[in-house]
Amino acid sequence: MAKKTKLELTWIGKNDRPKLEPRILIEDPDKSHYAKERQSENDIFDNILIHGDNLLALKALEHDYAGKVKCVFIDPPYNTGSAFSHYDDGLEHSLWLSLMRERIESLRVLLSDDGSIWVSLDDNEFAYFKVVMDEIFGRENFIATNIWRKNYSPKSSSNYISVDHDYILVYAKNKQTFVINELPRTDKQNSIYKNPDNDPRGPWTSDNLSARNPYSRGIYSITTPSGAVIEGPPTGRYWAISKEKLEELDADGRIYWTKGGAGTPRLKRFLSDVKGGRVPQSLWGYEEVGHTQDAKKESVALFPKDPFPTPKPEALIERVLTLATNPGDLVVDTFAGSGTTGAVAHKMRRAWIMAELHDHCHTHIMPRLKKVIDGEDPGGITDAVNWKGGGGFRYFNLAPSLLEQDKYGNWVISKEYQPEMLAESMCKHMGFTYAPSTNPEEYWQHGHSTETDFIYVTTQALTHAALTKISEDVGPDRSLLICCKAFSAQADAFDNLTIIKIPQTILRKCEWGRDDYSLNVSNLPMAEPDDPDAELPLFAADGEDQA
Repeated sequence: MAKKTKLELTWIGKNDRPKLEPRILIEDPDKSHYAKERQSENDIFDNILIHGDNLLALKALEHDYAGKVKCVFIDPPYNTGSAFSHYDDGLEHSLWLSLMRERIESLRVLLSDDGSIWVSLDDNEFAYFKVVMDEIFGRENFIATNIWRKNYSPKSSSNYISVDHDYILVYAKNKQTFVINELPRTDKQNSIYKNPDNDPRGPWTSDNLSARNPYSRGIYSITTPSGAVIEGPPTGRYWAISKEKLEELDADGRIYWTKGGAGTPRLKRFLSDVKGGRVPQSLWGYEEVGHTQDAKKESVALFPKDPFPTPKPEALIERVLTLATNPGDLVVDTFAGSGTTGAVAHKMRRAWIMAELHDHCHTHIMPRLKKVIDGEDPGGITDAVNWKGGGGFRYFNLAPSLLEQDKYGNWVISKEYQPEMLAESMCKHMGFTYAPSTNPEEYWQHGHSTETDFIYVTTQALTHAALTKISEDVGPDRSLLICCKAFSAQADAFDNLTIIKIPQTILRKCEWGRDDYSLNVSNLPMAEPDDPDAELPLFAADGEDQA
């Protein structure tokens, strides 16, 4: 059997993987926002806006949202070296790839089996990133590279060629179960359908009845309604249907005879028989999905004193969500920027989750979404989708790190963690669903992994007597993981209890106290001098023998 070579992209630091802490999310009700009244039964109020590092945010979402997201759209910094006031968009190439690889892997976990991811990029990293996506999603799940023409006129400042496009790279979680929607038909497409003969079936257009593909029953003579005889199809072609089928269609009034009944037949195709939509194409013109100037006008209208420098037009995101989602589906964007994805998803009645680390979470995203919810955003796709307002969002901060160092350098539980926060956090660390019992007699039920397996979290030092009482309450048909500060008993003394100490048990699980994985270049340490004789390839093809 032939051997296959698997291409992989390698770069400096590729194998340096962060050990992410699964933080909990803390809602700030004062920053959450809801419409004063329902506009429809389909209003969505549980949308989520997270302020914090997006890699930690993704880790925080994994337990509750794994396999539930229908569409991911991200517009990451392009790594161009540009100086944006809201982003550090100039990461060294290797760091950018590491940053993206970690996030893409987490986003794949969130996607449903019929979900898809859409990534906006330019030429700077597109070719490299495509290989990384092949590694993570598999080449077999690649859908398309869409070309968005973002400029309508050339840039006179270009040194060589004015670049007028960006890429929208699309992968399915599982191509076998992914279904893409059609686009609505345009007025231009429908305008070619006429009804010159007042056919009761409505407007129609005509199609050629000959083709180049050989067809064994496609060579025959035709007698036209005028009596003229057509000896056969045009030279080098075949009739696309048999003679019997032609006669059947003619009897049903579905054949149009050219030259007043003396010419070749054509098939009458009625508008009422045409599919309600059109197959999407990979070339996206600005006439349909907007361009950068449209996006900037939308941004200026929303933020006249501080417009976002690199927004996407709402029509572009509408195109993505039209193809990839249906009303009620969940959309995620963890490079939220000015909040365009959430604004468009909200207007299209999709649920959304966005994450943003920087201050424009408060200066741009929150004010924008409040306008959308209150029905005070007249721009973008508002008129196209007849948006009137409604719904809401919940605002969350990432909790601080669970462990902190005391004055002696020892790792201890953070003083900011209240008992409920500690219980929820330990549930994430140990793979349990946080669901504390409301029954006072079941104080030890803070969460569960199955219907009979529970977790109890406490900062107390538990005695043998206390553990005996808990064991009796749990009973022989249930099991309990106890996470405590200390205990004075044999760890295996109770058949239905597993006892561990915090923080010792989780010390090596994560990187504690790190809140920023954005890899800002300005914060990078100085590299050691390189060996001038060493060659470090940026791209390599690693061969793997496969059956």
